[in-house]
Amino acid sequence: MKHVKAQPDHKMLEWSSKFEALADNAVNSRLRQFYQAGAVSAQASIDSVQLLAMDVETTGLDAQADSVVSIGVMPFTLQRIYCGNSLYWVIKPASELNEKSVTFHHITHAEISDAPTFEQVLTPLLEAMAGKVMVVHYRNIERAFLDQAVRRHLGEGLEFPVIDTMQLEARLHRQKRGWFARLMGRSQPSIRLADSRARLGLPAYHAHHALTDALATAELLQAQVATYYSASTPVGELWN
Repeated sequence: MKHVKAQPDHKMLEWSSKFEALADNAVNSRLRQFYQAGAVSAQASIDSVQLLAMDVETTGLDAQADSVVSIGVMPFTLQRIYCGNSLYWVIKPASELNEKSVTFHHITHAEISDAPTFEQVLTPLLEAMAGKVMVVHYRNIERAFLDQAVRRHLGEGLEFPVIDTMQLEARLHRQKRGWFARLMGRSQPSIRLADSRARLGLPAYHAHHALTDALATAELLQAQVATYYSASTPVGELWN
């Protein structure tokens, strides 16, 4: 039984035309090439598109002041996850590691001493992203930090559509709670990655490793679509 209501057609974001404009306006050749690869139509069914799960670990939560310290990407479709084509980078951050961030992602000063800079991994990252729909759990991290990192190195930002599995969970539970639960002040269930996976019967993974979290996010979207949507759902109803 499907629980999540589709968004009306007029709310669908059509990224294909936006990418054409971004390609025309991009100054840097790498960004221009990324946008020229195009974006899928908002009307395309989710089972027909190439997806790329992504997770970014950072030195903090402020995209303006903090930096990317690792990136993991995992290509997949609704039918299959291509673990053999995954990519993972530890990156020398532009800002200092701090004790709190190290306790989360366990990346130490020794690991970043010989790590590449963000600029050095940008080309293969953009190549991996080109033509695919990004899938993340909490888009405010991945999209904001990548945009800021690209701005620091290239002088212009990076825009791309994302399916946010956290937002899909929030949408589901907001609808399921109903007006009476909201009136009574009942709290919403946790929509963190591990808790969202557990509700759908997915196994627990060690958190805060970029590649593992990318895999966890890919599996979560597959389960969400199978449980709450359908394979024919237009991608425009899911992305931002």
